[in-house]
Amino acid sequence: MPPRTTRDVQVWGVRRYKGKRKTTYTVRWRVEGRILQKTFDTIKLAESFRARLLVGLRQAEPFDAQTGQPMSVLEKLPELSWVDHAMAFVDVKWPHASPRHRKGIAEGLTTATVAALPAADRDPTAIRRALENWVFNSAARSGSKETEPPEEHAAVIRWVRRHSPSLVEMAEPARLRRVLDALALKLDGKPASSSTVARKRSALYSAFQYAVEVDALPTNPMDRIAWKPPKHTDEVDRRVVVNPHQAKKLLDEVAAIYPSLEAFFACIYYAGLRPSEVRHLKVGDLDLPTSPDAWGTLHLIGSTQTAGAAWTDTGRATEDRSLKHRANRATRQVPAPPALVAVLHRHIERFPPGLEGRLFVTRAGRAGIPVAPAFASPQAMGIVYRIWDKARQRALTDAEYRSPLAKRPYDLRHAAVSLWLNAGVPATQVAEWAGHSVNVLLRVYASCIVGQDEASRRRVELALSAAEGIQA
Repeated sequence: MPPRTTRDVQVWGVRRYKGKRKTTYTVRWRVEGRILQKTFDTIKLAESFRARLLVGLRQAEPFDAQTGQPMSVLEKLPELSWVDHAMAFVDVKWPHASPRHRKGIAEGLTTATVAALPAADRDPTAIRRALENWVFNSAARSGSKETEPPEEHAAVIRWVRRHSPSLVEMAEPARLRRVLDALALKLDGKPASSSTVARKRSALYSAFQYAVEVDALPTNPMDRIAWKPPKHTDEVDRRVVVNPHQAKKLLDEVAAIYPSLEAFFACIYYAGLRPSEVRHLKVGDLDLPTSPDAWGTLHLIGSTQTAGAAWTDTGRATEDRSLKHRANRATRQVPAPPALVAVLHRHIERFPPGLEGRLFVTRAGRAGIPVAPAFASPQAMGIVYRIWDKARQRALTDAEYRSPLAKRPYDLRHAAVSLWLNAGVPATQVAEWAGHSVNVLLRVYASCIVGQDEASRRRVELALSAAEGIQA
């Protein structure tokens, strides 16, 4: 179908914006009442783009109603396929992205691409596997001979490339809305979580933004789509938070089932660490007093993430990273209460550390007392999840086990932060310990702050009484 054209066009001047880091220049123009804009790093680039628009306007040339570009300009653009553009985008992002981010980009682009392809007799699972494991994986493609896909994916990838829409066709509102709707669903057709939708949508948006950067598209087409993603909420469900008595029962069951993981879960509950931060802990990161009633300190310097060997630069499934949302060399200090200090002392005495003194490594042994060679890899999360499920079965009632209560090991962190807040620790201090900003902390844990209503009313009552006394 030929593109719809219009001559209802108006071009405005270049708008200069002086930011804190750099100055940008934006060209704005109107096409059939719709405002379009494109931003450049230099005034020369902005003026050059504006000049192309003015030439088409002065020559009464038709403009493409969708992209807002003169037809003569669009005719000169190469017919770039969506898949080829998305591959180029992945290659640009790959060197600077973490393994988990790389995987997230591939998942988002895979879902979008499958939704944009025509319906066919081909197995959609095979298409998704080929896209994720080769097309949108720069390492896999760079390791292939003559950039040819492996035999298991070759036929599927040839079909995908033949039927891929062009980049311009991918940006068409009707197709793009269908793609966005697909991002909001799981493979079984049920609604995806808001965080999953946001991650996939971000990957698609960034791919289109890259098209704007390389002048393949005039503007990001997703800015024109009035599509609302599922409402995102970071708020912790109060039902997952265990009380201190339940937490103690869970930790005792872990100690009985798999002793070397007792301290692992204790670090999450007593110090509020993320599991990835616990996996990164080394003996040298601990400041543990010998007195049974004294507090210690954990010095956090990084995290150990699992993304899969296909997404790391080392070819290993795990990769050490900086602390979440922190600079590469940033550190964080977290207090260790006496109960945690005692558990860590027992762990160090009983279980030899791994490489470079890493506390928690994958172990193999008998009688539930695993040992570890010096070269052992960081603690495998599969074992962590299995042991935690067994501990829940033993420590909780049947109703509690079926409920969301402490369903994941990460829920122990929620319990820790909730405990600190309900104990009256200032939000600024809790945020520092947990590695959050204060805004995020209060937003995420708003529903978990309980039991303070009556105390707050008494404070207000005292303040009012004092004010009345002064007036009297």
